[in-house]
Amino acid sequence: MDLQFSQRPFYVKTMCVLVSLIAFGYLVIIAKEILSPLIFSCLFSILLLPMASFFERRFNLPRSAASMLSVILMLGIICLVLYVIGSQLSNLASDWPQFKEQLNVSISNLQQWIDARFNIDAAHQLNYVHSATTKALASSTTVVSATVLSLSSILLFLVFTFIYTFFFLLYRSLIMKFLVSVFLEENKKLVYDIIEQVQYIIRKYIIGLLIEMGIVATALSIIFWALGIKYAILLGLITGILNVIPYIGIFVALLLSTLITFATAAVLTKVILVVVTLVVIHLIDSNVLLPIVVGSKVRINALITVLGVIVGEMLWGISGMFLSIPVIAVLKIIFDRIESLKPWGIILGDEEKKQNRLAKRMTVKRSKS
Repeated sequence: MDLQFSQRPFYVKTMCVLVSLIAFGYLVIIAKEILSPLIFSCLFSILLLPMASFFERRFNLPRSAASMLSVILMLGIICLVLYVIGSQLSNLASDWPQFKEQLNVSISNLQQWIDARFNIDAAHQLNYVHSATTKALASSTTVVSATVLSLSSILLFLVFTFIYTFFFLLYRSLIMKFLVSVFLEENKKLVYDIIEQVQYIIRKYIIGLLIEMGIVATALSIIFWALGIKYAILLGLITGILNVIPYIGIFVALLLSTLITFATAAVLTKVILVVVTLVVIHLIDSNVLLPIVVGSKVRINALITVLGVIVGEMLWGISGMFLSIPVIAVLKIIFDRIESLKPWGIILGDEEKKQNRLAKRMTVKRSKS
């Protein structure tokens, strides 16, 4: 069957691949509500597996109790972080009058600049703003209802994620037997190798990412506090969390930090200090911290990383952006261990010398055959 397919014309094979990709993408989009929490749960269960195994060995707990205790501990840590962020946001809400006043001053300065540059007086500008505001208020009911639905969907997403995580930990032996029994006997060794490598790489990646997040958040919080920036802890936590998203996250964090600092400080010097600090920390994180803490045996090049984040956002939104890199890492592990898929592992990787040696070895094998 494979030989017959390989002998078909190029355009036929290309059409089959494109149709398969379109069908797969459509299924992924419509199954987002099921697949997204399942993948998050799979990552969390891989992260919590050593903890659950420790509780089983050290305290002789049954697997159900050990799994539940591990999930509860993770939930407690997440709730603690959310509580700190929520308390900071509540304090930020108290500065709304100051933010409103600063916004009015900025709008007035902007109106004067537009009037001087484009000869559009303030009356015409106010009429345009008033019409835009009226349209926005007319759709306020829709916005509020969409926000409520979004919050409820996030809550349901978290609930199902933790439930799935518990079941993954509870039935991990059954899942392993299923994955092995699906394939032929001669492929079982390869399946075991792929599963072990996926667990090792994903666990190392997530732990390294959490360490990196903690270092970045702590360093920024201390620096902002030393510089006298208001809500230093909030800005540090926001940047640390958004830093998980490669390349795009730091720009979002920079925008949010700049707006919050401008609204609460109204001093251009502090805004510049925030921007410079974020840029310097990002450079140190990307060139020093990331290779040491998060670096793993599976390296993904920058092009594939950016494309993965963009495609993940197009398919699943914010959750897709967070999941894109782990999914690509898993795919690279699989591609590197299956002979017919090794070229795809080469294009995903970032280890240039190693990939060149692999490409040369594959070329030699093909020339001999």
